[in-house]
Amino acid sequence: MKILHLLASPTFSGPAENVLGLALAQRELGHEVSVAVDRKRTVVTSEELFVPKLESAGLLDRGGFELSVKSLPLHVLRDLRLLRKSSANVVHAHFSHDHWIARLGRPRGAKLVRSLHAPRSLRSTLPAADAFTVPSSDLLPRLSGKRVQVLPPLLAPGFRPGARQRALLGLPEQRLVGMVSTFQTSRRHLLALEALTELRDELHLVLLGDGELEPALRSKVRELGLERSVTFAGYQSGDRYIQYLQAFDDVWILGLGNDWSARAAAQARVCGARVTGVREGAVPDFADVLLAEPTARALVEAARGSTRRQVTVESPRDIAERILALYVDCG
Repeated sequence: MKILHLLASPTFSGPAENVLGLALAQRELGHEVSVAVDRKRTVVTSEELFVPKLESAGLLDRGGFELSVKSLPLHVLRDLRLLRKSSANVVHAHFSHDHWIARLGRPRGAKLVRSLHAPRSLRSTLPAADAFTVPSSDLLPRLSGKRVQVLPPLLAPGFRPGARQRALLGLPEQRLVGMVSTFQTSRRHLLALEALTELRDELHLVLLGDGELEPALRSKVRELGLERSVTFAGYQSGDRYIQYLQAFDDVWILGLGNDWSARAAAQARVCGARVTGVREGAVPDFADVLLAEPTARALVEAARGSTRRQVTVESPRDIAERILALYVDCG
């Protein structure tokens, strides 16, 4: 089977990591797979570009797509023509821009599958497709009557418990709580800082990530007198990112962005951290404890608990096999 994934984003963030994991697992199962991404935007202010990751994995599509929400109309038309000429058997679109390109430029005989990575993509203008995926089971009823499956996070093999290299990472030898996300309002970092004012003698908070709200968060830390209780560790990736997860006792997932598969929650728990989360997306599937409501008081009480539960994290191969079966079922 020849599979073409479309993702109109230049960054390796949000759904991009899941797209890469799915493409790798599909290729390992013997299929010809490529990924086309936004090639117009070549500079990002936070996180990292996706193209180098795809080149390193040998998955970057060379079909000439620009695939950008910033594309001029003539370039959009060129993408449509290029897609029509493609020999792909399956076009798997991941964002709204991709879905319209795939819907209007679908190659003859190809199947069209759309992954919805956040509930805001479920709107009345959603183009038709042969099948869909959603990031969490609570969204399945909203696609009633259609072919649909849950696409959970696909974790790379490196995510597993390991030595806590806290000294190497410059972290203190005390209870460590991590937050792993871009600095956006939806991730509720301010809620974490409010809870930390009561927990400052019990734990140290490590913030992994970057983003436009970082100056405001640093200012809030100073305002609350939490400088000794918070570490801004910056954006981390690869083995270094895994080392941080392995060093954490707990990880707080207090909100989601444009990927509701709760990938960070799954990554953290397979690395051995206790996960505290909110009732959003697939967070309940991976969290050890869920906040009754997203308040500082609820977070303080959860942090002082010790609840752990058994959770099975599906392998990338098993997930890829289910999605391939979905492709076949489209026929």
